Amino acid sequence: MELTTLWFFIVGAMLIGYFVLDGFDFGVGMSLPFLGRDDRDRRLIINTIGPVWDLNETWLIVAGASLFAAFPEWYATMFSGFYLALLVILVALILRGVSFEYRHQGKGREWTRWFDQFIFWGSVVPPLLWGVAFANLAQGLPIAPMENGGWIYQGTLLTLLNPYGLLGGLTMLLITFAHGLVFISLKTAGDMRVRARSLATKVGAAAIIAGATFLGWTIMQHTDSPTLWVIVLCSAVAALALIGGWAANLVGREGWAFTGNAIAIAFALLAIFMAMFPNLMASSIDPSYSMSIVGAASSQKTLELMTWVAVFTLPLVLAYQAWTYWIFRKRLTREAIPVGAH
Repeated sequence: MELTTLWFFIVGAMLIGYFVLDGFDFGVGMSLPFLGRDDRDRRLIINTIGPVWDLNETWLIVAGASLFAAFPEWYATMFSGFYLALLVILVALILRGVSFEYRHQGKGREWTRWFDQFIFWGSVVPPLLWGVAFANLAQGLPIAPMENGGWIYQGTLLTLLNPYGLLGGLTMLLITFAHGLVFISLKTAGDMRVRARSLATKVGAAAIIAGATFLGWTIMQHTDSPTLWVIVLCSAVAALALIGGWAANLVGREGWAFTGNAIAIAFALLAIFMAMFPNLMASSIDPSYSMSIVGAASSQKTLELMTWVAVFTLPLVLAYQAWTYWIFRKRLTREAIPVGAH
């Protein structure tokens, strides 16, 4: 396998890792107004991801840095074209992160309420807009080559808000919401566990409908793609995993439900990456304008150096993250949270 293709899949794997891990963080944040009957409940919900949310978010930074180094033309075109959407995502992530750290400062009920709102909206906006962005990458975008090299995005933010893109955003939103609810039921005991599992059943059913529609639409758009059979296979695995996760949650097997949702997210994103392949950005203006993997890649020397760095560092990062999850594997209870604490 050529290094350009290898790094396409490495960047894709990092992004998949981000959405699987930070995906349940988003879902936990979305659950606050639905499961948090009082401040004690809300603190219990937040504590389920307290030790890991910032570690999960670093995968986005690693993926962005790898994308910049391996495919600078892709990075430049995508970030300039999606500038406003990415700015909104960044602001939402900052507000969410700040809120986790500051809501417990004990400045009063109104202070806490505002930061809870920031956590909720900071968890809703990113998966919605990420879903819109990736759906548009799979569908194709109005890009064209520039005279002095590179590509330029010729659309606007409204160009991204097409029916297929919005369905992609809704699908990502629902799947991450269900993913987070299952994680809460996996990490808590008592009444919170029961209520989270019940809500996960309802949200999961909606996610199955949206996901099946989105993946079916994706397949129909790429019937002439050389990777069609891979897209179909990945979509089928994602659908079966999502249904299996929903069924496991229904009978109280939270571990299997969480695994099913994680597999569903991973293979749904893999289907999108295969819909893009062998391009990074397909042009909806003229297929000849599309940005190929080879045409947007860095030099061979750069990719070789990055490969050696990845070989030595990624196993260490994965081992550390696995160790962190093992240390904080214990279930949490409402009774363990002091009433007067913040």
